[in-house]
Amino acid sequence: MPDNKRILITGHNGYIGSVMAPWFMDQGYDVVGLDTGYFAPCTLVPDVMRIPTINKDVRDITARDLDGYDAVIHLAALSNDPIGNLNEGWTREINGQGTIRLAAAAKQAGIGRFIFSSSCIMYGMSDAAVVDETAPLAPRTEYARSKADAEAALSQMADDGFSPTSCRNGTIYGLSPRMRFDTVLNNLMGNAFTTGQVVIHSDGTPWRPVVHVQDVARAFQTVLEAPRELIHNQAFNTGADELNHQIRDLGQIVAETVPGCTLAIVPQPGADQRTYKADFAKFRRTFPDFAFWWTARDGAEELRAAFASSGLTHEQFTDKRFTRLNWLRHLLDSGLIDDALRWTTPAMRVA
Repeated sequence: MPDNKRILITGHNGYIGSVMAPWFMDQGYDVVGLDTGYFAPCTLVPDVMRIPTINKDVRDITARDLDGYDAVIHLAALSNDPIGNLNEGWTREINGQGTIRLAAAAKQAGIGRFIFSSSCIMYGMSDAAVVDETAPLAPRTEYARSKADAEAALSQMADDGFSPTSCRNGTIYGLSPRMRFDTVLNNLMGNAFTTGQVVIHSDGTPWRPVVHVQDVARAFQTVLEAPRELIHNQAFNTGADELNHQIRDLGQIVAETVPGCTLAIVPQPGADQRTYKADFAKFRRTFPDFAFWWTARDGAEELRAAFASSGLTHEQFTDKRFTRLNWLRHLLDSGLIDDALRWTTPAMRVA
């Protein structure tokens, strides 16, 4: 039986959480999810299981909400650069200040373990240099800054009774009930499957450390179950060196996975040229028995099979439900949430 048996997972109705929460349940944990419900309707495939849920905004958490938990896994966030660019204040408030508020409440409630879902995007590299956890952080977007600020605050909170750990994920891909098609490999696969083409608008040379969503869930479990002295107030690049890929190589994998698919690299002005190649030696050294199960090729095949089984169409692939920025705009334009990203009526939170 796990030592930290009763855990709260924030953002369990998101892309990662919809995979991670059931995983922890299967491993014998007593899991409760906390989610404001923005993306609850954004399902591509059915949920694996029903997770007990606290319907609450992470900005409103108090220590009383956290009574009785052994650990918190904090996933809840506005999830990418485009949302941060739309309104930087939302990202600062939810990702940065919301994380700090949650951690302070967890500490007050006597919760010893706090695992924060961070991101390698904080390195902000403009060349292909390999970056490890000692590299200077150079966040270039509000999303990246929010992760860096939250990590710094968590580190300041660490003491004998409160042990935060930051897992700096690479670019996550793979099938999830609440699918995202705005991450690189998922996007390439969805486009290839529904159009027969892979078109890369950068020059194809940028690097991305990609990691499967199931491996992320397994890695978080490994961190949670590790001896405190190994993970206390530490940050880990979460992935493996062999999972660093250039965008053009991911495109080639996709083209080889989808029968009859063609690949074209058509550089365009303004295309995303961010590049960062992460060093995962610390994770490997700290958790020598952990193996990442998924390669990019395996993940591409998983997606192809799932798309074939569900009959994914281009209309579904481009649906607003599966691009986080488009879905938030829909909620705003429909009057379901207000300009502060608050539900306009309480009933909508649990709908």
